[in-house]
This record gives sequence, C-alpha cells and structure tokens, in this order.
Amino acid sequence: MEGATEQIRQRLHDLFAAQHLVVLSTHGDGQPYASLVAFVASNDLKALYFATDRSTRKFANLTAHPPVAMLIDSRTNRVADFHEAVAATATGVAEEVSPAERESLQALYLEKHPHLVDFVTAPTCALVRIKVDCYYLVSRFQNVVKLHITQ
Repeated sequence: MEGATEQIRQRLHDLFAAQHLVVLSTHGDGQPYASLVAFVASNDLKALYFATDRSTRKFANLTAHPPVAMLIDSRTNRVADFHEAVAATATGVAEEVSPAERESLQALYLEKHPHLVDFVTAPTCALVRIKVDCYYLVSRFQNVVKLHITQ
C-alpha cells in the first residue's frame, strides 16, 4: 500500500509541476462559482496556494464558506485526452495566510509565477491556502484513486 501511495503522490507532483492554472470552486449566494487561478502546491501536498484580490467574488465566497475544491488537469483539448488526460480534484478548507507566513509562501508562489510579482505584492492581494483533506486522481476518465491527506 505504501508503494501505491507514493506512486499517487508522484503523479500529483508531476501534474502540479506541469500545470500553472487550476479551476477553483467556491460557494456563495446559494450557487457554486468557478474561477481560473494560478496555483502552487506545497512539497508535502498538504496545501495548495493561490493569490486573489480581496475584492473578488471568489474571496468573498471562501471567506463566508471556507470549504472549496480545486480541479487540476492535463487536458489539451484533443481526442487523445479521453485516454491520456489526468485530473486531480483537491478538496479542503481555504484561509488567507497569516502575515507571519506570507513572505515565505509568497516566495514559493512567485518561484512558479514570477510574472505575477506586481499582482501578488499589491496591498489588496490575499495569498490563500487550501488545507487539503483529500485528492481524487482520475485517469482514463474512469480510473479513480483517493488519497487522504493528514494535516
């Protein structure tokens, strides 16, 4: 079982390294809401991070309703995706990172997204952590494995 868990973790690391954008799903005003955001994962996979302006709908939603989901996938919009694409859904709870943590986590984020430095360093920008509870890794559109994350 430990070998299988390590294989799942490696597939997640590979997917996260290859992708820059994810779909964030929040809930607000009685409706789900999806947003495209740039992200980075912690090395231990316990957290995913993204930046957003505090005036956005997604920030208002996750502040009012912290449970969220993120979809990270490798699709290329080709027919081959039906057999080759991999998708991971991460479920967890969102929170703005504390001022004490911001500098080191911002550096992690900017290592992957250096072109977003002006956005991330703006005073109105929040750096948000998703504390991941679980990953659902889907391949071949029907092979689903679940990885629970312990915080």
